[in-house]
Amino acid sequence: MEKLWSPWRSVYIDSFKDSDENSGCVFCKAQDEEINKDECLVFYKGKLNFMMMNLYPYNNGHLMIIPYRHISDYNELTHDELNEITDLNGKAIKVLKKIMSPHGFNFGANIGQAAGAGIHTHLHFHLVPRWNGDTNFMPVLGNVKIISQDLLETKNKIMEEFSKL
Repeated sequence: MEKLWSPWRSVYIDSFKDSDENSGCVFCKAQDEEINKDECLVFYKGKLNFMMMNLYPYNNGHLMIIPYRHISDYNELTHDELNEITDLNGKAIKVLKKIMSPHGFNFGANIGQAAGAGIHTHLHFHLVPRWNGDTNFMPVLGNVKIISQDLLETKNKIMEEFSKL
């Protein structure tokens, strides 16, 4: 199978497509959400950046670090924003190691639409836990990824560990 039909994803993407206004940005909306609400994917709010679960994760525990400021250019990040992103990334790795024991991580950003950013108007960084052999027959043959834990259950575990740091 080369393609998997997922119309719900296109509806989600279309909800913020071509919007350069903060009011239409999914990340600008997310940063104002109350963390303890059940449906909220945000689990940590720092001084200059916040963290949330990825609604369409590559692996269980896939999270994002996002500046509060609505910017798309990496070079617009301040020194303080970059320092906090680095600090939050280190803390997130520590938490994910404790609760999930991954063998490694991917960390980075798709900057710009041409680079594959689904939300190219608001810069954000991905942290993806990885396990040896985590690419099995489903993504290879079916182009489908199976996530074994509920997203909000994962969020709550991560939130609990972050509160201990």
